[in-house]
Amino acid sequence: MAYQTNEQAFQIQLGEQLVIRGNVHAPIHDDSERPVIIICHGFKGFKDWNFFPYVAQKLAEHGFYAIRFNFSCNGVGEAGTHFDELDKFAINTYSREQADLECLFGEMVKRTLPNSEQFNLKRIGLLGHSRGGANSIIFAAEHPEIRAVVTWNGVSDVDFFSDELKREVKEKGIGYVINARTKEKMPIKNNVFEDIEKNKHRFDVIKKLETMPTPVHIVQGDNDHEWLVQGAYKMKAAAPIHSLAIIPGADHTFNAVHPLREPTVQLQQALDETLGFFKKRLG
Repeated sequence: MAYQTNEQAFQIQLGEQLVIRGNVHAPIHDDSERPVIIICHGFKGFKDWNFFPYVAQKLAEHGFYAIRFNFSCNGVGEAGTHFDELDKFAINTYSREQADLECLFGEMVKRTLPNSEQFNLKRIGLLGHSRGGANSIIFAAEHPEIRAVVTWNGVSDVDFFSDELKREVKEKGIGYVINARTKEKMPIKNNVFEDIEKNKHRFDVIKKLETMPTPVHIVQGDNDHEWLVQGAYKMKAAAPIHSLAIIPGADHTFNAVHPLREPTVQLQQALDETLGFFKKRLG
């Protein structure tokens, strides 16, 4: 059955002019507790980008609470539609994103988010796209309360930045990556690389996968970047508890474009894999 749903926005003030903005998609049901899925966007992504609203809506229609949110330094401000806080994007780190997840999780536990009185906190899942996949694995490895993780074209190595970019940052104090969609030059500062080096053991995705008890379902398009496809096989090989689904013909966004007008076949296949896994692992 498909549940009717509603959607409510929220904000979490972190101080230092940092804000986590999000939306809770809720199934309308008989007021019993139900599982909740946290959706993590990737590098140069945001909660309203491409397929995230659609995926959150579909999760809710299948009986899950779904939370999509913006990491506080992802570069997207209150308008929510474009990168108008590139000063924050320039200094965004995995440590900052892990702290954001910690804060969001804390608000869930305190039942301050919309509909959170009906969250089943013993059945929490994470869904992460690209860099969000790595963040989901790292967070789940440190939080046994997370019972299931799905990655969509997730990175297996947090240091995916080019040597050329690192040289530019070292020489000039700042470097730039190009947003393929908007053609914007997006700044990166050295603290991003310092954070990776300082936390290289904590952020070692493959090592986390080898020892974490939480099962991870790796959903990977075979027409994605080769390093991501190979990384998916490495993640699957880390431990028997984890599983891999290859989506034929799918690129990094499962052939969906922003703004999403209608779901692609490949996106629907990724969603079917995700729903099946969460229903099995979270009920």
